[in-house]
Amino acid sequence: MKRIAMSLGVLVLLAAFTTLAAGGEKYAGLTNEKYDAAVVNLMIGLKSDNLGLKQSSAFMLGELKAQEAVVPLMAILRSQEPECCRIVAALALCRIGDERGVFAVKRAVKFDESVEVAQKCAWFYEQYVQPGTYGFVIPSVAVAAH
Repeated sequence: MKRIAMSLGVLVLLAAFTTLAAGGEKYAGLTNEKYDAAVVNLMIGLKSDNLGLKQSSAFMLGELKAQEAVVPLMAILRSQEPECCRIVAALALCRIGDERGVFAVKRAVKFDESVEVAQKCAWFYEQYVQPGTYGFVIPSVAVAAH
């Protein structure tokens, strides 16, 4: 049963991604009906116990800038989900750009118990929301060699 659900989810994601790659527009040239159907299916995938499907769904919801996904993605970010799910939720929230989600990501920088999640949240915030906020410095080759 889980394999069937995962296979169906992967097919939906591939179809959405293929359309995204071909279109290049905000909603990848999807009609309203196709966009709504994709979001509904991805929201179902977001509730899956399969981590791969959950992460893929979160990522695609961010790519589609699906406002409907902000609250569920915030719940994942604040939950005890594995780090990988929280990281992808933070990325999706920054890509969507909704004030509530962006604020949740900024709070996760300070308060998430995982250093990895906090660093990724800061990076996503820096890249997609407000450049210069956290001042990431890329070490030079000479410094890295020592």
